[in-house]
Amino acid sequence: MRVPDRAIAELVRAPAALSVPGDALAGAAAADRLGVRAAGLSAASVCLYLAGMAANDWADRDLDAATRPERPVPSGRVAPVTALRIAAALSAAGLTLAAAVGGRRALAVAVPLTGGAWLYDLRLKDTAAGPAAMAACRGLDVLLGASLGGARPGKQRRAAAIAAAVAVHTGTVTLLSRREVTGGGRVLPGVTLAATAALGAVTAVAPGRTRLSTGLTAWYAASYGLAQARALARPDAGRMRAATATGITVLPALQAGLIARSGTRAAAIAGLTVAAAAPAGRALAKKMPPT
Repeated sequence: MRVPDRAIAELVRAPAALSVPGDALAGAAAADRLGVRAAGLSAASVCLYLAGMAANDWADRDLDAATRPERPVPSGRVAPVTALRIAAALSAAGLTLAAAVGGRRALAVAVPLTGGAWLYDLRLKDTAAGPAAMAACRGLDVLLGASLGGARPGKQRRAAAIAAAVAVHTGTVTLLSRREVTGGGRVLPGVTLAATAALGAVTAVAPGRTRLSTGLTAWYAASYGLAQARALARPDAGRMRAATATGITVLPALQAGLIARSGTRAAAIAGLTVAAAAPAGRALAKKMPPT
């Protein structure tokens, strides 16, 4: 039986996928390697992300039957074995593409990134290590793009700083996502809001900033910060879920700001292109859930 396209799109969290290409592009920008190969590694990272989303729903099928029955697997629109096959196929596609575009250096990052995503879905998600594991995966996603620049120390340090910024953001989103169903107290959104404010401030004043990068970073911090402030005021499940969704869909604004810090015309164009994914993701999130 043919699986409906919408069910597949929901399985792999299509709106959230728009938050992915900017990772590798930010890493490539730090390594001064923006171009066709960087776009290829972005495509590889998208495949790996979509695989992780499908694997997540396969692993959570019993829990989702009780807490999120509308999701594709528990609702019966996608069979568990189909979700697993999709996850495996997308993982293989991502690794193959990374190897074809970036060779051994890219594959050396893509393999642990893939393993980390599967480990998170199957073992670590509900443990204390879960948020750190997911943050590490997104940091590796940035380093996947930076692998095009080789082992030049200065470029690698820049890429590592950008990877850390994306990882910190991802950690806050992952923590909030744990309260999407149950809601929680004010401590969690207070902590994540403080982390977002600190990240925005550090990124805005970091060396290499431009007017464009500062403006994009401010957009990110204001949008995500407001959603978390609302959750802080009333930390119920709805506002926790809204803050999580905003954290996912506005990430391209942060990525764009990090890309634009390279200061080149190519970086500015790439940054603005990535930034356009933020409103696109937000619009798509109104049609299907990004979480």
